[in-house]
Amino acid sequence: MRTTALTTASLIAFALPAAMAQPVSTLDKAKASGSFTVAYRESSIPFSYLDEKAQPTGFGWEICGRIVEQVKKATGRTDLKIQTQAVTSSNRIPLLQNGTIDIECGSTTNNSDRQKQVAFATNYFYTGTRFLVKSGSAVKSLDDLKGKTVVSTTGTTNFRVVRNLNEEKKLGIELVGAKDHAESALLVQTGRAVAFAMDDILLYGLKASAANPAEFEVVGEAIQVEPYAIMLRKDDPAFKRLVDDTLAGLIKSGEFTKLYAKWFQSPIPPKGINLNAPMSKELQDNLKNLSDKPAT
Repeated sequence: MRTTALTTASLIAFALPAAMAQPVSTLDKAKASGSFTVAYRESSIPFSYLDEKAQPTGFGWEICGRIVEQVKKATGRTDLKIQTQAVTSSNRIPLLQNGTIDIECGSTTNNSDRQKQVAFATNYFYTGTRFLVKSGSAVKSLDDLKGKTVVSTTGTTNFRVVRNLNEEKKLGIELVGAKDHAESALLVQTGRAVAFAMDDILLYGLKASAANPAEFEVVGEAIQVEPYAIMLRKDDPAFKRLVDDTLAGLIKSGEFTKLYAKWFQSPIPPKGINLNAPMSKELQDNLKNLSDKPAT
């Protein structure tokens, strides 16, 4: 009997660390803590950015608001406290992985490399890398950037794409990293870089919201078309299903299309700019297929 007791105790002792190592699902975490943290970007217009009152707003932010409503229902916590957390291109994945944030609502590209670290909901936008330059610049394409200084935001796929092309084509570009999109645009404005490589829709947003929009132009053919998606923790099928179902509901009801028109084809805060960006064919197709397929 004594031997059996010791054996059982040993088994329990060994089993406890394994049980404790099991990841807590996002919904269980929210239900137990009474808190849910939504991450936003400070200058990813019109997806997630700060308005005139320094409060997060945007297309992705509104969609995440609908998701929060479903989280409250799923957890039975109508008193759920919603926290907000600003993130950057560099820290968004680590903060999601370590549980600091529970969902990221910004302009994050869904690609194969990131899917090894995190999960993505249904793709909700498609964009391509182009260049923001000062008006009148001789730069019209990637080849025009040979030997010149180019900036891109650190931690973005755009930075990696330009770096790889620079090496492959031996362009001699001096690629500089900036902490966020606003800083990248400032380097172009002040002449410390001749071009800012970024997703074209974000460049149009930065141009339209500049003090003098005519000072900038967006140039070049799209280097690589990629999907944006809301970012979630990996291996959490219940939460991914809730987010995907929420998006599917918005699409089926027509609310997604209305939100798109509100943020991409109407005046938006804080300056009443209008991006006049029609819905791409890739996005139209994905609203029918509801795919979370990553870029390569």
